[in-house]
Amino acid sequence: MATKIIIDTDPGVDDTIAICMALRSPEVQVLGLTSVFGNVKGEVTAQNALRLVELEGHGDIPVARGSDLPLFSRFEMDGAVVHGEDGMGNTHPPTPRGKVIERTAAQFIVDTVRANPGEMTLLAIGPLTNLALALRLDPGIAGLVKEVVVMGGAAACPGNMTPVAEANIWHDAHAADTVMAAGWPLVLVGLDVTQKTVMSAQFRQELFRADNAAVRFIEKIIPCYVQFADTVYRMDGGIYTHDPSAMAYIIRPDLFSTRSAPVFVETEGRCIGQTVADWQHQWEARPEVKVCLDVDSAGVLALIRERLTR
Repeated sequence: MATKIIIDTDPGVDDTIAICMALRSPEVQVLGLTSVFGNVKGEVTAQNALRLVELEGHGDIPVARGSDLPLFSRFEMDGAVVHGEDGMGNTHPPTPRGKVIERTAAQFIVDTVRANPGEMTLLAIGPLTNLALALRLDPGIAGLVKEVVVMGGAAACPGNMTPVAEANIWHDAHAADTVMAAGWPLVLVGLDVTQKTVMSAQFRQELFRADNAAVRFIEKIIPCYVQFADTVYRMDGGIYTHDPSAMAYIIRPDLFSTRSAPVFVETEGRCIGQTVADWQHQWEARPEVKVCLDVDSAGVLALIRERLTR
């Protein structure tokens, strides 16, 4: 039976790849997308989410617009330099035909989990504001989800937004700490593994030989993302595989090695957004989460290629 999922997302070039993978994977059934601020402003990510469900004929999948702001702080910096002002590599795709539903993202998450107890996986590939707001609305959903998979954090490596913080967590550290403490089955797919899996220029050239709408769209929007990686990380045409790695975990968790520990998120000061795994249980009691620490990168890349070219 296919795993039912909601994708909480801030599309985003790498979000696009992850969502296209999900919609092309028989192992999962996407029940909805919930948009959130992050890579670009909230009004843009909502429109991009609509574009992505319509890209290959999935316009019946509901899109709920979520938060435009973090819980307690200002939204001071988006990822336009990485993803383009439109989140789609400055390609300015056509206006989507569909509209977001009337319910908020948080309410949609609550309603869908309640309607499918024990069956829902939440894939969070943006800031965690919507998930924290859903917990505020109904803390009981923590005991009803099958799993929460979060692309975020840097438990044993440097950050990419600050020396210690990964971008999705940094954008709303308070929400992230709420999500880490909720007690639901949670897996953290952070920079510890996503930066070990690199899509090389050669990999993309082979991928782009496929003739389908998803691959053609990815090929169009990705140059901005590649240019950023070359400029900042000197990756010689390669790009890190962030959000697609989290999607890969849902399909093939055997490709990842995890270790469980309570995870705390710093919410103030210079280290705001840092994810601290308490491996020795030295701090106060908190539910453990699974932290991905190693990955079969070749297996993840093979899975991405197979799903996008099938």
